[in-house]
Amino acid sequence: MIFSKTGNTTIITQERATIIELVSKIEEKHKDFSNDNIIVNLFSVKEMLPNAINDFLSISKKHKNESNKSFVIVSSKIKIDDVPEELTIVPTLQEAHDIIEMEEIERDLAI
Repeated sequence: MIFSKTGNTTIITQERATIIELVSKIEEKHKDFSNDNIIVNLFSVKEMLPNAINDFLSISKKHKNESNKSFVIVSSKIKIDDVPEELTIVPTLQEAHDIIEMEEIERDLAI
């Protein structure tokens, strides 16, 4: 997996790890990017079972609640209706950046 940072956003790109390994690694390294918005890019995953994406639920909730930052998953192979509402899933990186921008504005307005 590749970790790259642009501004206040960390993009985590899955290469060969399984979803379980990826979630475990994100949890392990979370303190390193806890002050950033997070994009998890699953674009290279060839097949995605609906239940596999639920493994991200706890880390997503933790990140949103404790850090007050965005956590967005990028995959075009997941149907939004198959996952919990608490997960933010979009089909492209551009849409992930757009979601983060909108959520940043919402957080600024709430202050």
